[in-house]
Amino acid sequence: MKIELWSDFACPFCYIGKTRFENALAKFPHKEHVEVIYKAYQLNPNAPKKMTSSPAEAFAKGHGMTVDKAKERFTMFTENAKTVGLEYHYDVIQMTNTFDAHRLAKWANKQNKEPEITARFMKAYFTEGKNLSDVETLVELTKEIGLKGDKAREILNTDTYSDTVKSQITEGRQVGVQGVPFFVLNRKYGVSGAQQEEYFTQVLEKLWEEEKPLETIGDDGNVCTEDKCEI
Repeated sequence: MKIELWSDFACPFCYIGKTRFENALAKFPHKEHVEVIYKAYQLNPNAPKKMTSSPAEAFAKGHGMTVDKAKERFTMFTENAKTVGLEYHYDVIQMTNTFDAHRLAKWANKQNKEPEITARFMKAYFTEGKNLSDVETLVELTKEIGLKGDKAREILNTDTYSDTVKSQITEGRQVGVQGVPFFVLNRKYGVSGAQQEEYFTQVLEKLWEEEKPLETIGDDGNVCTEDKCEI
C-alpha cells in the first residue's frame, strides 16, 4: 500500500491532518505494509524570507481579509490543533518562505529521515515560531534529528534538490492537488484535507481489503506447480 502525502510546513491543516493520519496508521494492524511518501507543496511560493509585519497583518494581506478576521482564523487553527495535542502559537509565528526547508527535506529523504525532519519543521514553525527560511535555523533543526549540519549548510548555499521540489509540486497539480494536505492512495484514490482519525482508519481498511492476498484454506489437496504435480 502506497500513500503519498502532499503538504507544506506552513500549512496549519497539514500538521493536523498528518497527525490524525499517523495516529490512525499507528493503530492499523497491517501498518508494516504501508509505505508513506512525503511530497513537497508550497501554499505561498512568494512568501518572503523575513517577516516585516505582524503575523495577523501578513495573513490578512495574503488572504484578502481584515486583521480581525485573520485573528479569528488563528483562533480556529489553534483550537483544531489542540484536538490532536498540538500547540500553535500564532503570536510568534513567522510566515516565511518554505522552499529551502523543502529542499532539505528531500535530502533527508535520501537518509531515510524525511518523516523526522517534516515533524521537526512543522513543530518549529507552528509551536516555536522559527523562521524556516533562515539558514542557521534550518541547519540547527537538521542537526537535532541526527543529520550533518555542514552538509545541510552546503545544500542551502546551492540550488541542490530545487528541481526535485519543483517536480513534486508540479506532480501534485497533475494528480489533482488543489489544496493541502492531500493524500493519494495507491494512485487510485485522493483524500483532501485534515480528515478525522476515524476516516483515515476506514480508508486504510478499505485499501487493505482491496490489496490483501487471498487466504488459503486447507493445504492437503492435490496440486500442480510449474515443476511437478503432487498428491
